[in-house]
Amino acid sequence: MTFPTAPAASPRHRVVVVGSGFGGLFATKALRRADVDLTIVDRTTHHLFQPLLYQVATGILSEGEIAPSTRMILKDQPNATVLLGDVTTVDLATQTVTSVQDGCTTVTGYDSLIVSAGAQQSYFGNDHFAEHAPGMKTIDDALELRGRILGAFERAEVCDDPHERAKLLTFVVVGAGPTGVEMAGQIAELAHRTLVGAYRNFDTRDARIILLDAAPTVLPPFGLNLGNKAAAALEDLGVEIQLGTMVTDVDADGLTVRDSDDEHHRIDAACKVWSAGVAASPLGAQLAAQSGADLDRAGRVTVEDDLTLPGHPNVFVVGDMMAKDHLPGVAQVAIQGGRYAAQQIKTELTAAAKDRTTSERAPFRYRDKGSMATIARFKAVTKVGNLELTGVLAWILWAGCPRRVRRRLPQPPGHADLLDLHLPRQLARPTHHHRPTDHRPKRHRPTTSDPQRPRRRRRPERKGKLTPKDPHARQRRNPGIRPHLAALGRWASRGHHAHIRPAASRILPETANPPGRRCRRNPPTGNCAAPHHDLRHKADRARSQPGA
Repeated sequence: MTFPTAPAASPRHRVVVVGSGFGGLFATKALRRADVDLTIVDRTTHHLFQPLLYQVATGILSEGEIAPSTRMILKDQPNATVLLGDVTTVDLATQTVTSVQDGCTTVTGYDSLIVSAGAQQSYFGNDHFAEHAPGMKTIDDALELRGRILGAFERAEVCDDPHERAKLLTFVVVGAGPTGVEMAGQIAELAHRTLVGAYRNFDTRDARIILLDAAPTVLPPFGLNLGNKAAAALEDLGVEIQLGTMVTDVDADGLTVRDSDDEHHRIDAACKVWSAGVAASPLGAQLAAQSGADLDRAGRVTVEDDLTLPGHPNVFVVGDMMAKDHLPGVAQVAIQGGRYAAQQIKTELTAAAKDRTTSERAPFRYRDKGSMATIARFKAVTKVGNLELTGVLAWILWAGCPRRVRRRLPQPPGHADLLDLHLPRQLARPTHHHRPTDHRPKRHRPTTSDPQRPRRRRRPERKGKLTPKDPHARQRRNPGIRPHLAALGRWASRGHHAHIRPAASRILPETANPPGRRCRRNPPTGNCAAPHHDLRHKADRARSQPGA
């Protein structure tokens, strides 16, 4: 059954975006004020933050924290329509996009097309490896790996055979790029720190983590210096690194590798992770065949300087699907490419509305903002231009990077910032869109009608004095502010700024008036917020008596 999504003739310019990844989503958001009818088509209902997939695979984050709903992100953008479906065909001649979902075929017409279908895991022609060594490209992959990693520890708990237990506690990560390094380091953290003492029949520190790669260095995009430092940090965590090693076969019980000496040997391992390569979406081959563009080894489409297909200036290819100037397949390339395509569409629509001719498009220029990769807790590598950082400083920069990338996306309930995961609550300072970090039940706050708390007369605010507008919100956003609010409560309780005391006592119950304590300095109730002030007030009364 086929359903058209829009009438054949539309009064507004029709823009179709294929894919809800970084390129497609940021292109869609960049067109929020444009006079267009925008349709975003994707096979999933969420936008996936792929750099944190390995934390879902190791149980640190839940899947909802890195995969917010696309509809919820775009619900306040009236010109955008979200369409669920797997795009099977893009017809450049008829300017239509065909998608299929649950047996229903939908044909969507377009005037401008932005293709950002992303990439998938590549096994270099050995697709049967996927059954025993899942990749790291989707939420399903991460959840599958989580079950295999944690399941290996559970099976080792009930296993009596030492050889079988050693196989269960052997984890092999294929690929020493950023994803492989992060995955190997996190499994080592899980086994050597997080799960220590959780099992009774074996020590999780006996786990063996192996990182394999056919390349001669770790993290080749970061250079030799940072690669060596990352390798040293992994070895400190107990990770075995085998470089110049190629995988020749994978089965349920392990894998066969060929080392740099051209010798084959066997590694028995129950859990294998594949992060060795990627391949562009099959849509790239369709676009190349219809437009005459070239494909590289990874199936990416060679685009013009303005990211369009040859002979089709209204079709943009961005993200992991495009091949241009050897740009890496990272999020920033997709984000900047999506925004560039949206800007070209808006510029030409504005010129057409004013009956002006458009000038030649400026070529796309990528601004490299640096590369970061985490190794473990407080260990990371960062390269920004000629600046290279390692250790704690690099980790702090990495931990704050996802916050800046995702600040335009609404956070789902329960979202935890990376700093919250590793630092004490007083040091992790959530931003305005993060959930409160204090989940303790609310204490009883007596109202003005409560007999335990007499009604107080509100004094007008004195000119030039600062009164917190919403001290409760301040305390919820930043638990580390409690000492400052306590000092504010003690300062206000001296009687010089009585209009601040009620707010401070509501924030910190320990500064509330103790029963039976009276104070002549706070008419008409006489309540004093600080018990130790009684001694001072008694001395004042004694001095005021005759003969004192």
